[in-house]
Amino acid sequence: MTTDTAVEAPYEILTPETVPAFLRSRPALAERIDPDDLRSVREVGDGNLNLVFVLADGAGRGLVLKQALPYVRLVGPSWRLTPDRARHEAEALRLHGRLAPDLVPQLYDYDPDRYVLAIEDLSDHRVWRTALNDGLRHDGAAEAMGRYVGTIAFGTSVLGMDAGERARTLAAAVNPELCLITEDLVFTEPYVDAGRNSVLPANERDAAELAADRTMVDEMGRAKWAFMTRAEALVHGDLHTGSVMVRAADGEEGPVDSAKAFDPEFAFYGPVAFDLGALWGNYVIAAARATALGDDERAAWALRLCTRTWDAFEAEFRSAWTDGRADPRMFRDDLREHLLATWRSEAWLFGAAKMTRRIVGLAKTTDIETLPPPLREGAARGVLQTARRWVRERLVDSTPRRAEQIAGEVLGATTTRG
Repeated sequence: MTTDTAVEAPYEILTPETVPAFLRSRPALAERIDPDDLRSVREVGDGNLNLVFVLADGAGRGLVLKQALPYVRLVGPSWRLTPDRARHEAEALRLHGRLAPDLVPQLYDYDPDRYVLAIEDLSDHRVWRTALNDGLRHDGAAEAMGRYVGTIAFGTSVLGMDAGERARTLAAAVNPELCLITEDLVFTEPYVDAGRNSVLPANERDAAELAADRTMVDEMGRAKWAFMTRAEALVHGDLHTGSVMVRAADGEEGPVDSAKAFDPEFAFYGPVAFDLGALWGNYVIAAARATALGDDERAAWALRLCTRTWDAFEAEFRSAWTDGRADPRMFRDDLREHLLATWRSEAWLFGAAKMTRRIVGLAKTTDIETLPPPLREGAARGVLQTARRWVRERLVDSTPRRAEQIAGEVLGATTTRG
């Protein structure tokens, strides 16, 4: 850690050398790991915002320390950002962990003065995006994420929470700075460039056509309005294949025995369909990579994850509805059907928003960016054109199966080989 970085922070920034002292200062961690017998302290933060240390002691025990920096790590100290996002992550992990303990990492401790979370070590898992990029299948992960979104959608909404508890939770979850990042990077800048956009020269025309697409821009305005005004549930806020860890039950790939959503620092009270759309959009991006590499069967499998996630989400939500609405007097079954139909259609809309920002805007995905440029051109074009089709057809047939079909058609038609 450089001296300049330390000066930028009004609190202590952890380094591998200072981690043992930090552990000694946190009594809650005394039984989790031995600070006097650390065998490994690895800084692995490859994300956009934070420092992440993976620790292991001589007894084989491990945990992860995650510290929020007072700026956007992707850009540097010039982009200041409140480290209070760590509190939002801690509170989301606590609440989501209470509702879906098998689907998020366990939170061991939170230091509010240094903005450090101590979290369950998932070193025996893989980041799902990385596994997908490597051509591995982890069946059951999509369903697990559907159950996660369904559990949170019900359990943190007026349907599943006491009204007073929900009001207090909502007030504490107001997350303006990170929501503003989403409002700008996801819903605005792909169409109104603020100087952070970039594409291959071969895709400049695609980006220009996207920004000039009046229907697309109008639909993104509706999506942004919903994002900013619809406080339905304490959503993850950044749920994509890069924020899911997976572990196969037997070997490197295959059916999962564990899938966990992590990094909920963007958590806020927002539209339920936002998390669903984020997953769907990233499934399309995974399929675009497979199509570019000539693996059509794998691309079709990736696209089918949309239906798998939706079906698991719907089943979980219906089950929760039957088991325990907070006010069944007025929250009747016709409301349930209205909500499900609304969220299914909006998942297309938010999925389209997520796809375009990952191709045109800041913070792209390795699925596309690690492709050779001749292949990347067609993959990027296919993702953008899929998004434009989704916003036009979402009200015609909003089933995830139809969304998959559209994506498959477009990705196949836009493939480039150089």
